[in-house]
Amino acid sequence: MMTRANHLLPNLPGCGVRPPLKMPLHVYTSSLYIRAMRSQAKTVSDALFEIAEGQQGYFTAKQAADAGYQLGSQAHHVKSGNWVRVERGIYRLARFPQSSEEQLVIYTLWSRNRAGEPEGVYSHQTALSIHELSDVNPAKLHMTVPSAFRRSAKVPKILLLHRASLNEKDVEQRQGFAVTRPLRAIADLVAVESVSHDIVEQALTEGRQRGLLSIREVAELRRQENLPKWFDDLLAASKR
Repeated sequence: MMTRANHLLPNLPGCGVRPPLKMPLHVYTSSLYIRAMRSQAKTVSDALFEIAEGQQGYFTAKQAADAGYQLGSQAHHVKSGNWVRVERGIYRLARFPQSSEEQLVIYTLWSRNRAGEPEGVYSHQTALSIHELSDVNPAKLHMTVPSAFRRSAKVPKILLLHRASLNEKDVEQRQGFAVTRPLRAIADLVAVESVSHDIVEQALTEGRQRGLLSIREVAELRRQENLPKWFDDLLAASKR
């Protein structure tokens, strides 16, 4: 027969039955509370790991909060050596090694909107560098953001922002960041006249040789945009 005291004891996670009547209440609740908290901590940790894994180990304070970490706990995790602070509101899991592409991921996270969604796409010279097309070696990270993009924080000196609406088909998703496709990057450079004709020709030649530029893409670009004659001639030659 169940007593009233026993009846009031909850079935805590990880335990299929209520405690024996003779077990002191504080012993029962303390041990299961510890087990439940350990289980919860593991779940929160795993949730954050899943987020960070898709971003080469990096994450934002908001993403950590969404995973279950308390807001304002960042300093504790940094001090304990679990997280590494890399920018304001941006961290890396300490067990993840630093990536050669870490800047690309970090500033993609910087470009997030109020909903926490990154809006920046690497473009222009930076896109050519990512695709390893031509000898271009930009001193800054070129990033295209929507026209309505706003951030209260100051734009980092390493970033050069371009404002435009990109078609989804012109964007390629990488691990933790996005970049414009090769032909879109070349066309953007031509539009702003920021590199020499030789660089454009080299990028087109290498892109064609490596199979990064399709005949369909080239034909579509020539139909849809008002291109400079010299560039249109290069595109025509790239189809042969």
